[in-house]
This record gives sequence, structure tokens and C-alpha cells, in this order.
Amino acid sequence: MEKPATEVIKGDGWGRFPDDLEYHSGFGNHFESEAIAGSLPRGQNSPLICPFGLYAEQISGTSFTSPRKLSQRSWFYRIKPSVTHEPFWPREPSHKKLVSEFDGSNTVANPTQLRWKPVDIPDSPTDFIDGLYTICGAGSSFLRHGFAIHMYTANKSMDNCAFCNADGDFLVVPQQGRLWITTECGRLQVSPGEIVVLPQGFRFVVDLPDGPSRGYVAEVFGTHFQLPDLGPIGANGLAASRDFLAPTAWFEDCPRPGFTIIQKFGGELFNARQDFSPFNVVAWHGNYVPYKVGAINLQTKIIKNYKILTMIHSSNLILLKMLDSV
Repeated sequence: MEKPATEVIKGDGWGRFPDDLEYHSGFGNHFESEAIAGSLPRGQNSPLICPFGLYAEQISGTSFTSPRKLSQRSWFYRIKPSVTHEPFWPREPSHKKLVSEFDGSNTVANPTQLRWKPVDIPDSPTDFIDGLYTICGAGSSFLRHGFAIHMYTANKSMDNCAFCNADGDFLVVPQQGRLWITTECGRLQVSPGEIVVLPQGFRFVVDLPDGPSRGYVAEVFGTHFQLPDLGPIGANGLAASRDFLAPTAWFEDCPRPGFTIIQKFGGELFNARQDFSPFNVVAWHGNYVPYKVGAINLQTKIIKNYKILTMIHSSNLILLKMLDSV
């Protein structure tokens, strides 16, 4: 069978996102999506020959022996295997503002209440990766326990490169400027007032359709974000599962000479070159996916217990909905 015609994106970045991007609705659901009909195998995950000559790969968010109720994984069916890249080498110059080990040797504890003003947009061209820097945290990415809080400022889209975080999940909260995020599962448009979760191991690109952007990033090590238990709040409290949106399959098949994969591992950045786009997943299925959600419209001015406003949480970190001014 001939391979299907594929979409070729020309020019800088990943082209303009359509205004009517389609999404899957639900939190923790098992989704399936195919950009071309018939590209998703039926009845098995890794057939000897995949439709259209695609390659089957699995990305895991939990260990192989995790209980079914905790297991997170997705199967990708892609044009070229993700492992066909050159070896990784340390990125030069190194990123001095990223921290993943929080101990007495590189951090200082201060009991004073602290606040930060909005950070100035950089004068020189800076993308999402170079504009990322750590504010605080606890634990260790190597020990797979703890978290880090970062901020980012950027004034240019990522060009001919993709980012992959091997340390933990990123939860990104844009404060200024929309983000067009391309992932292996598809594309997401994230506006101020929304949050997006980019799970560990996914490759992604951040484009800036509105120009300069800044915001916040929460990173958790060794765990994933979950919906909080409801308790006495009742069955319909807090965030609704249907408000969480996951992307639908989208891919490109075109040469990308000198394309760079930038991987964060142990708080350090590493580069690897390849000659194709990592966003060549024609179909996928599973429950380990990036997703976004809009801020809950609650009256924070009259609710003093911010635990009631929790959207999602992990065992290492609770994210509160504090986007409205107090």
C-alpha cells in the first residue's frame, strides 16, 4: 500500500494554527485519533506490519507493572522512528538558570514572604527554552520526588528545534500572549486564562502568534497531575473532567535538515540532531497525552479557602486557581 499524501509545512515555525482546532474532551480518558483514515491498527498495538508502513512506538508515563487504574501510556504510529537521531551532547552554552536539585549547596531557604513583579521581556531574541528560569523548588529530579517552579519570558518562536523534558511534567500558565504548541499527539492553542500540561517525555514546540509572551511553569518529578478528590464538596465540585481538552492527530512529513532535539535531563540540557520532524505521528491511542483546560470561573474575592479552588494536583504539588486578582 502506498503511503498517504502528507501535509508539508513550509517557512518558519509550524505555520498558522486554524481557528477551529479539534480536541478530545475528558481527563484521563483513553483516546484514539488518526489524521488519515485507516492508519490506526485495530485489534492489536504493534502489528508486524502497520498500516501505510508506519512504525509503532509506545510512550509510558508509569512503570510497566503499574496497576491498571494507575497505568498511563500511549501508542504512536509514526512515519520514522523517534530513535533515529545522532547521540546527545551537552548543550553549549549551558543553561545556568535551570535548577533541578534543591539542597543547601545551591539554594537558600528564606522564611520571608516573597512576591515578584512581572519580568521584563528580553531585548535580544529569546525563545521558550532560553527564556525559562527557576524561581524555587524542593526535592530532586534524579530522586524522582519534588517539584520546581519556573518562569519564562520569550519574544521569538522556537525555530528548527523541539524540546523534551525527561525530568517531569510541565504545567504552563501563560500570563501574556497566546502559545501555539505542537506536540507528537497534535496541536494546542493556549491563551492567558488557560493552562496546559506537557507530560514527561513528549517533544513539543512553542510558537508565539501574538509576539512577546511570559508566564509560569510548574514542574513535578516522579508523578503526574490528577483531579483532586471531592469529599464533602460533592459530586459536581471543582474542575469538570469534560473541560480538559487533548489534541487530535496532526503530522508533517518533510525534510528538516539540522533539526535539533533539546532534552532536559537532570536539570541539564542536551542536543541531538536529526533530519526530520518529530511531529510525524499519523495516528495514536492511549491515555498519556498533553492537555489544556480553561480557568474555573469562581469568585475568588469572596472565597477565603483557596483549597476549594484547586483545579488539578499531584502528590508533590497543589495548583490553586489564583488567576483573578485578590
